[in-house]
Amino acid sequence: MAERVMRLASQRAVVIFGASNCCMCHAVKTLFTEMGVSWTVHELDKDPRGKDVERALAGMVGQNPPVPAVFIGGALVGPIDKVMSLHLGGQLVPLLRQAGALWL
Repeated sequence: MAERVMRLASQRAVVIFGASNCCMCHAVKTLFTEMGVSWTVHELDKDPRGKDVERALAGMVGQNPPVPAVFIGGALVGPIDKVMSLHLGGQLVPLLRQAGALWL
């Protein structure tokens, strides 16, 4: 299942694994949208194999529930606290540029 996660995570510059009713997932999607970043999301609660993906992500992220789990440039960034830490530290924009998710 980890291979499936990595395959899905590599399909776009920014990939979010989330749940449709998760407020932190909504917050991270809003952050990227306001930054002008194009992202894709995999809603685990709407995926027939979502529970399996969630277990694989929990092992990768190191927390349960693992959503939102953010991948940039095919690499795991982590949950929202890691994303916000990068953002507040000025490291998120360069990471997004490097992945081709942000042009300006």
